[in-house]
Amino acid sequence: MELKLFGDLETLLTFSAIIGITVVLSWSFNFVARRYIRKAVHRLNADPTNYQFIRHLVTALIYLVGVGWAFLILPGFKTVANSLLAGAGIAAVVAGLASQQVLSNLMSGLFLVLFKPFRVNDRLKLKDGFTGVVEDITLRHTVLRDLENNRIIVPNGVISNEIIVNTNLSDNRVCRFIDIGISYGSDIDKAIGIIRAEVLDHPLHVDPRTPEQLADGKEEVEVRVVALAESSVNLRAWAWAEDTPKAFNLYCDLLRSIKLRFDAEGIEIPFPQRKLWIDPIRVEQTEAPG
Repeated sequence: MELKLFGDLETLLTFSAIIGITVVLSWSFNFVARRYIRKAVHRLNADPTNYQFIRHLVTALIYLVGVGWAFLILPGFKTVANSLLAGAGIAAVVAGLASQQVLSNLMSGLFLVLFKPFRVNDRLKLKDGFTGVVEDITLRHTVLRDLENNRIIVPNGVISNEIIVNTNLSDNRVCRFIDIGISYGSDIDKAIGIIRAEVLDHPLHVDPRTPEQLADGKEEVEVRVVALAESSVNLRAWAWAEDTPKAFNLYCDLLRSIKLRFDAEGIEIPFPQRKLWIDPIRVEQTEAPG
């Protein structure tokens, strides 16, 4: 069977050499491409999305050309190919149906790279609730890394039709709402001043104002009364950070520092309380002897 397929030892060696060269060439290209992408990203501050996709595309082409060339030199393969021509029509239909999803993912990946609804290192939130940072865009799928360091694999054909929230599309800055309720007996203006001061003093806070807003004298940190609830006056501050991870750290730190300042300044954060009123007449009637 081996002699029928390969013909002779020379053909076998040639076949093995071509496959080996293909593997080595693919590995070498990926090694050089990864180093180049890392340098471009860190030194030139370039977007790695295009480079990553081209790396996957060229790798696929290397394997396609190398493996195809290797099989074309086999005399046995030519015989098998001639035999398959009789069923070429059926094979074409089957291959077309089987490759629809593959072609859909490939074309979707190409459009994602061209039109860039998101890029590598962007943070996405999908309609199904998945959130993660784009780690790679391959020919078939997009890889997201969530906060627990898990990888979410989404086919390109699916994510291209998905409604997504991209927090880094044109501006990496993130605004976090700091919602805190104070009691009705507390000084609202004093509480607003404390919240604003804590936000301004935090090292992760960034000034979100435009030159026009600076000229108009807009406050750097907005703090407003947003609701009069059953037992609290609800305040909201708009705190800005450079990106999502820093915004989360900013949010956690501010909750702690504002609580400590409120305790020191006598600002009460209310909690659910109930007052019971007992009718003395009904009590007397209940306790009276029957």
